[in-house]
Amino acid sequence: MVTRFAPSPTGYLHIGGARTALFNWLYARKTGGRFLMRIEDTDRARSTQQAVDAILEGMAWMGLEADEPPIFQFARAARHREAALELVVRGGAFRCYLSADEETALKDQARAEGRAFRSPWRDRTDGDPAQPHTVRLRAPNAQATIVVRDQVQGDVRTRGNDLDDMILLRTDGTPTYMLAVVVDDHDMGVTHVIRGDDHLTNAARQSALIQAFGWPVPVYAHIPLIHGEDGKKLSKRHGAQAVHEYRDMGYLPETMRAYLLRLGWSHGDLDIVEDEDAARLFDLEGLGRSPSRLDFAKLGSVNAHFLRQADNGRLAGLVADHLAAQGRPVDDPARLAPAIGALKERAKTIPELADQLGFVLATRPLALDEKARGQLQGEALERLGRAAAALCAVTQWEHETLKQAVADFAAAEGVGFGKVGPVIRAALTGGLPAPDLGIALELLGRDEALGRLADAGAA
Repeated sequence: MVTRFAPSPTGYLHIGGARTALFNWLYARKTGGRFLMRIEDTDRARSTQQAVDAILEGMAWMGLEADEPPIFQFARAARHREAALELVVRGGAFRCYLSADEETALKDQARAEGRAFRSPWRDRTDGDPAQPHTVRLRAPNAQATIVVRDQVQGDVRTRGNDLDDMILLRTDGTPTYMLAVVVDDHDMGVTHVIRGDDHLTNAARQSALIQAFGWPVPVYAHIPLIHGEDGKKLSKRHGAQAVHEYRDMGYLPETMRAYLLRLGWSHGDLDIVEDEDAARLFDLEGLGRSPSRLDFAKLGSVNAHFLRQADNGRLAGLVADHLAAQGRPVDDPARLAPAIGALKERAKTIPELADQLGFVLATRPLALDEKARGQLQGEALERLGRAAAALCAVTQWEHETLKQAVADFAAAEGVGFGKVGPVIRAALTGGLPAPDLGIALELLGRDEALGRLADAGAA
């Protein structure tokens, strides 16, 4: 089996396109087939190399790279023309010499009569190929029925009377989208076309053209589009739309694969489906017919799940990349890994994880917020010096031991933990968010922690 993803390089890789690519990729993996990619760049006015690069980068980040290098549709224009002219010879298409005004008048007449447009040239042979003309498909007879046997939508029937004699080659010889798609899918050996249901209206026309060529019709599966949380078609008002925006917001690629999989596909009561299970379980029968809704709360919980599973060193690199993009480079990302292991349980995104690491990354002497300055005064500051001495005597710098040492010190001072812990925390963090005191002390390390306590005492 061969599936394909065919984006148009007129912009970024949309999240809906990423889901389409994922479904095609998974189905190829499930069946032991091939997943191919075609860049449909025939819109020369809007297609850009920047968009091509963005699409390929997005696909690589998602982990959905094709099994072969991508095909570029515009480069195959000669093959498209050749196929159309072959169809003329076989009688499935014809040369049409209508002027633009004549075509408009005939289409208006057909519309008024409630029928599809038929060119008078479909049954004429007296045209001069040297004169300007288009090449049109000889549409099925009005009484015919084109049946698209869709794996999601069921059988979709279109009357021949609803299909125009559509143009395959324009007067300048350039192929139309409909022709290019059909020829490319055939030449690439595509057996299954999984795409958004906004293409469902194209399926009947493409099926009619495929049948005119005498080629096998691929298996179709048209999936409903993704809607926003308000149930309306996804747009800019709903927030992020491009795959790279989700990457920049701190979501992991495995999160996006697992989350997008569940937007329109289900298998029993499974919620989060890991990659190895997805490739084994995915099937067309699990695709739903109703639009799915983007839910950022659910996306966050799925990302939290994968953050907990992720390698700490990998997360350290992602945090460092995030901070560097904000102009806060980290000299040695590897030193973040131990802290990440302790903190990632509390985060839903990479930026949240970076915020939690703020107290570790802070440089001495710490900048204190107003609350921290208020805590480091008078008797509390004097007690901090004695607490530092007690901590200096700790031989096993481990969070449980450190927590007990602080508790023992408070008892020796005859005060509650609340008179000691917040003061030490203020000196260690300057008021930045931090985990439990024992964990914060352990993550900073002996030298850094004692150094910050000394700085606070000296100030």
